[in-house]
Formats: sequence, structure tokens, C-alpha cells
Amino acid sequence: MTSPLTALHPEGWPAPRGYSNGMIGRGRIVLVGGQVGWDATGRFPAGLLAQVRQALLNILAVLKEAGGGPEHVGRLTWYVVDMEEYRASLKELGPVYREVMGRHFPAMALVQVVALVEPEARVEIEATAILPD
Repeated sequence: MTSPLTALHPEGWPAPRGYSNGMIGRGRIVLVGGQVGWDATGRFPAGLLAQVRQALLNILAVLKEAGGGPEHVGRLTWYVVDMEEYRASLKELGPVYREVMGRHFPAMALVQVVALVEPEARVEIEATAILPD
């Protein structure tokens, strides 16, 4: 399916890898609250990569309720409890991301936080999506 969003890339800027500098689209906005990497029973898988995968799946489950999919996501904000753990997993993170989101790379921000509400959580991700009218 074709994305209803268009990536914004200022002339002369280096090409982003794995994200977009900005996105533009028109339609209904869906705001997905921060999703941690637990499954439907509230259990966390071990490790950052497994939790990222599950958090992204959780985002898509919420988005599906509005009739959307990964191609509608315009922005992701990631909160990690350990930036070094994130950096050390970058090589393996790409395939995990693409397995769930495909080759759709929205605008993204990533920040390290002191803690998340759920003590077992390694990551929390929130999303903003735009669905066609």
C-alpha cells in the first residue's frame, strides 16, 4: 500500500538513515500513546530488541483500530532507559524494525530517560499517524 505521507528533505542536507527529517500528509490524525514492549498478557520479553519489536506491534494494533497501518505513521518518539544499550543494538535493530514496519521511516526522535513506569520496560514508543479522509 502506498503511504499517504511524503518525506520532507531540505536541499543540501545529508540523507537520513532509518528515519525522515519530517513528514507531510492530509487526513485524520491518530495519536497513539506510549507503548511498552509487553504482550497482551502484560509479560515483557527479555532484551531491548524483543521489547522494541513488541512495542511496535502494539502501536500497529492500536492503529489498526482506526483502520491504519505502518504506512500511516508520520512520527515515532522513542524513550529508552539505556542509550548505550540502544547504540550497541543498532545493527540488529534495523531488521527488527523492518520486520514490523517495513521500509517506512517516519520522522523520529529518541531520548534516554531515567526510568519508565513499568520497571521491566527497556523502551516506550509513541506514534502519530495520519490516515486518509
